[in-house]
Amino acid sequence: MRAVVGTDAMLLVRALRDPTSVLDLDADGWTALLTIARAEQLAGTLAHRLHGLAVPPAVAATLADARQIAEHARRTALWEATVVARVLLPLGVTVVLLKGTAYAASGLAAGQGRSIGDCDILVPREALETVETALIAAGWEWVKPDPYDDAYYRRWMHELPPLIHRERDRMIDVHHTILPLTARPKPDAAALIADAVPLGNGLSVLSPTDMIVHAAAHLFADGDLAGGLRNLWDIRCLIEEFGKDRLADRAAHHGLTAPVARAVRLAEALFGDGRTTDHLFRRRLLARDGWGRAIRPATRLGFYVRSHWLRMPPAMLARHLWVKWRRGAPARG
Repeated sequence: MRAVVGTDAMLLVRALRDPTSVLDLDADGWTALLTIARAEQLAGTLAHRLHGLAVPPAVAATLADARQIAEHARRTALWEATVVARVLLPLGVTVVLLKGTAYAASGLAAGQGRSIGDCDILVPREALETVETALIAAGWEWVKPDPYDDAYYRRWMHELPPLIHRERDRMIDVHHTILPLTARPKPDAAALIADAVPLGNGLSVLSPTDMIVHAAAHLFADGDLAGGLRNLWDIRCLIEEFGKDRLADRAAHHGLTAPVARAVRLAEALFGDGRTTDHLFRRRLLARDGWGRAIRPATRLGFYVRSHWLRMPPAMLARHLWVKWRRGAPARG
């Protein structure tokens, strides 16, 4: 089988879904697969999935490196979580790990080989000031000191402005809910925290159903689907590990029925045997050519605009984009 450079990321999807599909790849096919995996932050995941297969020596060495990098990222993320727990435990505040660090800390399949960046945590909104003070006293400082960004985050976003540790160069995102306050859905943050599962070390993780709901919200109700395949693979792994019992009820409770249903459809369509009518979303998720380059610019632009439209009302969006354009900064919103 020859991978055609210039197609899309379906080559990577097939490899994750059925690892034996890579056994017929030629040199160009392997180059395309590995390049797309790196671009989608799925190199470690792919390396984990292909472990034990008879692949060309050069590929085997590349995959071994990816597994080693992913393992280092896992250990670093868990250490950072331990440091955060040490700082915040004396406050008596429930601290819930989110995303990749939560998967790794829980030993879930979604964490195997996963790329993990920032340490994302969820705390009660009323505890934000206390948590912020403790983190700054422990060596974290603001990434974005700009007054407009600071005010925007504090008034409208679902998290504090991002913080980075001055010595370890590690970022932490402190959430008080899982979607911006300006977004139309209003997830029940108190329920997310109340139903979290303690890990026994001063930290907790979301309940299984809330993990899936959060992953779906992050992918389909907030962002522009950048890094979407990695997040959709998370959802596939979580569903496979926990099932879908009570998922629809929990999604409805959080006002996220549509994003969760779309996540289930697309995860089953791309990584299983399901079908989907979400063709534009599928087209966006696979918008990567065999050189790892972003393709389908019109589709990407459409989802970029959609992500901002979901986050805020039209008048607020226009003002926000105007301010960002005047300042010459990207509209992160």
